[in-house]
Amino acid sequence: MAVVVRYKFDTSVRRAGDGTVLIGGSPLKLLRLTSKGGELLDSIERGEEVPSSAGNNTLINRLLDGGIVHPRPDHLPTSDALAVTVVIPAFNTPASDLNRLVQQCQTQAANGLAAVFIVDDASQPPLGDIWGATMIRRETNGGPGAARSTGLALVTTPLVAFIDADVDLGSDWLQPLLNHFADDRVALVAPRVASMPGVSLLEQYEMLHSPLDLGPNPARVRAGTRVSYVPSAALVCRVNALREVGGFDTAMRVGEDVDLVWRLDEAAYGVRFEPAVTVTHRPRSSLKAWAKQRFDYGTSAAPLARRHAGSLAPVRVSGWSAATWLAIATGFPIVGGLIAAATTAVLARKLRTIPDGTREAVRLAGLGHAFAGRSLASAVTRAWWPLAALVALVSKRTRYAVLAAALVPASFDWVNKRPSIGPLRYVALRLLDDMAYGAGLTTGALKERSPEALRPDFTSWPRNKK
Repeated sequence: MAVVVRYKFDTSVRRAGDGTVLIGGSPLKLLRLTSKGGELLDSIERGEEVPSSAGNNTLINRLLDGGIVHPRPDHLPTSDALAVTVVIPAFNTPASDLNRLVQQCQTQAANGLAAVFIVDDASQPPLGDIWGATMIRRETNGGPGAARSTGLALVTTPLVAFIDADVDLGSDWLQPLLNHFADDRVALVAPRVASMPGVSLLEQYEMLHSPLDLGPNPARVRAGTRVSYVPSAALVCRVNALREVGGFDTAMRVGEDVDLVWRLDEAAYGVRFEPAVTVTHRPRSSLKAWAKQRFDYGTSAAPLARRHAGSLAPVRVSGWSAATWLAIATGFPIVGGLIAAATTAVLARKLRTIPDGTREAVRLAGLGHAFAGRSLASAVTRAWWPLAALVALVSKRTRYAVLAAALVPASFDWVNKRPSIGPLRYVALRLLDDMAYGAGLTTGALKERSPEALRPDFTSWPRNKK
């Protein structure tokens, strides 16, 4: 079991009946526990320390692995014995940025910081030395993954922190992340990476929709779940685990962080997202650079899908939910309603042995269909938009469906978030964001000669486990 004293439930979790039935996690699952297991859940809900025993340890690890509970960052044991080396990949980076970042790192000397390495990835002219850091120079430019690997090869401490040069760490960022490594199953921990505040249109948009910002809720990181990756802008990793799985794939210039996270998970290591620590990242300064960033992210999908079959899909929903929305989108709302009602009845039968099973089935089915609708709309305007646009040219009904998928979710987002950006500019940026990524995804799929990254995953929902 992880050496922690307290846990908290994921925001998705509900306890049904007498408290021994858990519904939640990612992907959503239903667990039935014994009365003793229910007592452990009571302890977690009250914020109490979980008593250590063989049974408790097994159940806690199961709940952690399912994304049902998370360690409470304010109640983790301090890992004073773990030293860490910081590796900063840099390419044509201003000296002022490097000086600032190294100074922020040096403030963590009391928290186990042993050294700071800057890896100059063949900058022209070469980067000058920075006080407080060791400069390591590469003769050829290999990209961020290769630069991190060069630094990793020289690390002698148990832990390594990879920090991008355009990140602002603030203060007290290291210790809460280090504490997660008291659990010897954990190989990688990432903080929340928020976009730096600003006044320009792009800066304001990025504060709401940065692809690096994974939100305020902690998570176990795994492909196909609520948090399926963490960006390499800021990571703390267990060195032995990285070396065991081969570190970053130096052949990948984009998506190498996602690939590493998935290989660690496949090797049975734990990867955690810890938003109790937030660092900030500078967004792209021009619309062209911003769109290229999104395009480049999209090109990584096909290579990732080839390396990790079944781990990457543009949409992952119940096949029945997909059928419901397909019927509605093609002009048969009554058929869609009947399918939705039938799935609710089937789910109610599955949950008939738990108290209020019918009510729970209605709630779950409603939430599931709503989530599926949003996910399908996102896929139509993001991953599948080139194909959707072609079909819309010859089908009036498809044209209306694509238009609704493009405008309705973005408009609802604007209403809910009430950003300082006007609705027209906000929706336009959302569409450009999605289209740039989708163009990159299609380009990558054509280059790989594989449709794997474009294939949907129609799953069973929820999963019923004992």
